[in-house]
Amino acid sequence: MSSTAKQDKDKKGIVYLVGAGPGDPGLFTLKGMEVLRRADVVVYDRLASPRLLSQARSDAELIYVGKRIGCHAVRQHEINQILVDKALEGKVVIRLKGGDPFIFGRGGEEAQVLAEHGIPFEIVPGVTSAISVPAYAGIPLTHRSYTASVALITGHRKVEEHEADVDWEGLAKGVGTLVFLMGMTNLPNITRKLVEYGRSPDTPVAVIRWGTTPMHRSVTGTLSTIVDRVKEAGLKPPAIIVVGDVIALKPQIDWYEKRPLLGRRVVVTRTRSQASDLVKLLEERGAWCIECPTIETVAIADQGEIDKVMGRLSSYDWIVFTSANGVRFFMERLFGAGKDLRSLAGARIAVVGQATASVLRDYLLEPDLVPGDFRAEGLVEAFGKEEMAGRRVLIPRARKARELLPESLREMGAEVEVLPVYETIPAELPSYSRDALEEGPVDVVTFTSSSTVKNFMRHFPAQLRDRILAEAKVCAIGPITAETCRKLGLDVDIMPEESTISAMADAIEAHFTG
Repeated sequence: MSSTAKQDKDKKGIVYLVGAGPGDPGLFTLKGMEVLRRADVVVYDRLASPRLLSQARSDAELIYVGKRIGCHAVRQHEINQILVDKALEGKVVIRLKGGDPFIFGRGGEEAQVLAEHGIPFEIVPGVTSAISVPAYAGIPLTHRSYTASVALITGHRKVEEHEADVDWEGLAKGVGTLVFLMGMTNLPNITRKLVEYGRSPDTPVAVIRWGTTPMHRSVTGTLSTIVDRVKEAGLKPPAIIVVGDVIALKPQIDWYEKRPLLGRRVVVTRTRSQASDLVKLLEERGAWCIECPTIETVAIADQGEIDKVMGRLSSYDWIVFTSANGVRFFMERLFGAGKDLRSLAGARIAVVGQATASVLRDYLLEPDLVPGDFRAEGLVEAFGKEEMAGRRVLIPRARKARELLPESLREMGAEVEVLPVYETIPAELPSYSRDALEEGPVDVVTFTSSSTVKNFMRHFPAQLRDRILAEAKVCAIGPITAETCRKLGLDVDIMPEESTISAMADAIEAHFTG
């Protein structure tokens, strides 16, 4: 065996044991995001947010090893072996674990196995649900007027000889606030033990399910009543249990549960690169956004005609951008051709709306014309007030688009050149999005363009699509998209007065809050 071949065979990768946080992707650490984006393999569990998985490389191998009570997708020893095998293949591996890997996450055991095999590894701590979930529920674990001590306890009972037992007497009498993780199935035993060892049956208790996520829900009571209240509410795992007088502060401090769209499940069909604006606005209101991109935008394969246009930019009087994508792909090619913004100095610039104007400003350009109506009709009306006869107009846009604008400008006497700089293609539904859709009903499906509607109807898995539409409201960003919905047999329930992302989020909130 040659020395080079032996080096390749002996090459080891590295494993990062990463805490994914409690569920809110905004609580994921910067270090965690850094290593996630360069990982070859992502080994993730049930509590890792699907939104985080969208940040992995498109060619990364995703391996689900999630566990539910009574249903272990992959046993712990098998998870250990996966980490070892993938690292021995020389790959960068992330073990993405809910919460913090060293707080009842068996991260210590996985680190031991990696050490035994001589595999390099790093620990990236995460925000544990033991602290963050009560905070989102308006419960401070410590407070000068209530308690100065906290204990974190596994909610599992002792089932094996080598597992550490729980000092119930010490917990009942010696600690102010108790936080039990993974204890829902053992709740009756937990409350019984605490009372048996001296805790008052009137001690306040809160049970919080899916804390920090849009599925967040809580039930409060006392050690003597909480079991019945949880049963009446139908609360199921995953949840944490908080015991202590600090729960009395919840009615005053509670903030997250007041969000107007909390618990509403919204399907976002925009491209992955564009979804973030709408997702952010909806999540700020408490919605659970499931990103299901139905389209992808890609540059035109043959760049020859675009390069010819780049050589004669000084000859145009107007450059008209009808979408944010048109701006991005045009600018990418402009800079790729070795040119800069000076090439646009002789032309005035028009855009279809404020969203497109905002992207243009990212390139330090201010539009000369922005109509009040954020559609092609608005631009036509605005250009009707300009002297267009004999003017040369360039429209960088998608390969397929409405012809209203170029035809109207030609009728005004302008010489119009349409330049396709990108096109939309159907997108494949990510596996983690499909899993999220299978977990429960959808409240709203959002469409931000006609192409998102068409591809949702034509390429989305038919059985899943029909189930979603049978129960969900349909939200269209504006009249053109709404008309496409109706042509394809969809009733439009929500449409904002302005065709903008922010107005769309406002309209969804108004629909559900009255």
